Amino acid sequence: MGTRIFLLSILLFFCSCQKFLRENPNGFLAADQYYKTPEQAKAAVNGTYEGLGKIFTVDLGVSVSAVFALEYITGYSNRPRPSGFEDDQFLRLDKIDPANSRLQAWWAAYYKAIENCNSVIENINNTKVLDTATSRQYLGQVYFLRAWYYFQLVRLFGDVPLKTTPTKDLDNIFIPKTPMAQVYDQVVKDLDMAAASNLPWTDQSGRVSLGAVKSLLAKVYITMAGYPLQKGKEYYIKAYEAAMEVVNSGKFELFDDYSELRDIAKQNTREHIFMLQRHPTEAASIIHFGYLPYPDQPISIQPAYGGAMAPEQSFYDSYAAADKRKAEQAFFYTRYPNYSNPNSIVQLPAPFIFKFWDALAEQTGRSGENFPLIRYADVLLICAEARAMADGGSTADAVAIGAYYQVRKRAMPGEQRPAILEVDQVLKERYWELCFEFQTWFDMLRTRKALDVPSGQIVPLLGYKAPRHIKAFTEADLKFPIPLAEIQKNPALKD
Repeated sequence: MGTRIFLLSILLFFCSCQKFLRENPNGFLAADQYYKTPEQAKAAVNGTYEGLGKIFTVDLGVSVSAVFALEYITGYSNRPRPSGFEDDQFLRLDKIDPANSRLQAWWAAYYKAIENCNSVIENINNTKVLDTATSRQYLGQVYFLRAWYYFQLVRLFGDVPLKTTPTKDLDNIFIPKTPMAQVYDQVVKDLDMAAASNLPWTDQSGRVSLGAVKSLLAKVYITMAGYPLQKGKEYYIKAYEAAMEVVNSGKFELFDDYSELRDIAKQNTREHIFMLQRHPTEAASIIHFGYLPYPDQPISIQPAYGGAMAPEQSFYDSYAAADKRKAEQAFFYTRYPNYSNPNSIVQLPAPFIFKFWDALAEQTGRSGENFPLIRYADVLLICAEARAMADGGSTADAVAIGAYYQVRKRAMPGEQRPAILEVDQVLKERYWELCFEFQTWFDMLRTRKALDVPSGQIVPLLGYKAPRHIKAFTEADLKFPIPLAEIQKNPALKD
């Protein structure tokens, strides 16, 4: 789907109400019929955000959502609700069938979004209806989004088709795969363009900000430094420097309490650098319901709607007893008041994820809670890891240690600041801090390391058998196959 023709899809319109980007389908328009007014140009830019939410399937519920595959494959989660064979391929670490619809969902969501980005970039550059400052900021947002989509694709699938111009006819639509190094170079180029577009450091509306651009650049550089490109020290330093730009901006800070991560009044502020914008009626979130206990634990108005994901008991047990993230109703919970009788406490059969609990959705059955895509905690840990790797695996750099310690101290207030920081300390912290935010698999791919939860040690990924899996990881497990439907449509995608 991604390498065939797409007309410009105008699917999102910006609304200042509650500061989110609403999904509002409005049909399909050819580019030569659009960009005639500032309002049309703005709507076209808003449409490029659509791809962020496509993998968080809403209309058909959690049972077909592609996004959970990113956590299933790590081996640190389970699915309390019975699942189909397509999810089981990730949960068990079976060989993934190229016909698995989860693969097609990822591919189609991002390539459609890329096509829209390409169209907007070409037409915003040519339109005369925008002033220069507005045009630059619109382009900055779209360059960032195109980089985001390609960054997801190249990490998941490896070599993928690289296309930076819109499709206008049926000629040359069978595009072959591009070597991943070239895809990464284009991602960096797009982010450099976004960084030069005069975006503000923060944006409480949920639009792309300079903070998001620099944070993603740090993530891209630390990925390029590791596997599979293995560019090494030069790129660890680049990652450190990009992360430090975010730190030195003074625009971001960690929340004091973990409950603030799910405070709807604090979305798109402070620790939340970039979020998926949701709304309870126009762009609902599945996350609250996807993490509800199943079957039929009576703690919400829709008690049986969840069951998509829960932590493996051994992962939950890997947190230190004093870790505040393990405290009841921080990242997890083991009991909750009965929805119809709050004086009665329901004891859950195992730990479940509370990290993204939406208190309003508990009552209404619709969640409008935004979901974090980039958090400041992530950037601080990138800063620490990148410096430690650049220094040979450990560092005495005070800035890097301070970045790590901010995250660690929030979880373990009584722990002393280390004098020397080992990279494995940072990696452990990433597993515990960023759990179930769809980040861990990408960390495992770029570091080729895993958290052995029984011992609490960082171990090589290849040869490691995760708690939920039926076998140990091999090289063949580290890249999703190109969807069969895409190969059938485009033979140039064959290996």
